[in-house]
Amino acid sequence: MRPGSLRQARWHRHVNAVAPTDAMRAWLTEGGSLTARLMRHSAAFRVQKLHQRSALCLSDEAQKIGMARPGRVWEREVLLRCDGEPVVFAHTVVPLSASASDWPLFGHLGERSLGSTLFYDPLVRRGELEFARLRAGHPLVQRAHAALGGAEDTIYYARRCLYRRHQGTLLVTEVFLPSVINLIAAPTLKNVK
Repeated sequence: MRPGSLRQARWHRHVNAVAPTDAMRAWLTEGGSLTARLMRHSAAFRVQKLHQRSALCLSDEAQKIGMARPGRVWEREVLLRCDGEPVVFAHTVVPLSASASDWPLFGHLGERSLGSTLFYDPLVRRGELEFARLRAGHPLVQRAHAALGGAEDTIYYARRCLYRRHQGTLLVTEVFLPSVINLIAAPTLKNVK
């Protein structure tokens, strides 16, 4: 494999193209809010904001968000933690041309979940999920490793989705860390009579 190819991702419209395990498939294909599902699988869910700033988007993100070539975007990166354990590295890009009316809360999320705003805003239109396997040389895997203070050399499964609101686009990429498959749904309490 050429060194440059480690930095690229091949995105697919069907999860079978990335051949995940059954446990990982269930996480990748979650149709609702990932935040809500993670909350159901932990006693303490937390968004750890790594940064939110202007940055150069990845080459495969530019066209997806409507840019002719890679350029500067608003970038947000977070770790999603369940009971203290990091389980997902999330990366979001928004074109600098997006207005405050397109994404009114994006600049003020802090450590709140982006998903909690996207899934409950009736003006947001969600695109289709795309899936990829990312190798250690991919920029998002390198950033996840840096945030975690190093990590094992493995293949990571990822998904991404394009959201639209008014004229604005927003691309969310979620890199699932191996620890996510160890999560078990919290039991629900039923009324006992």
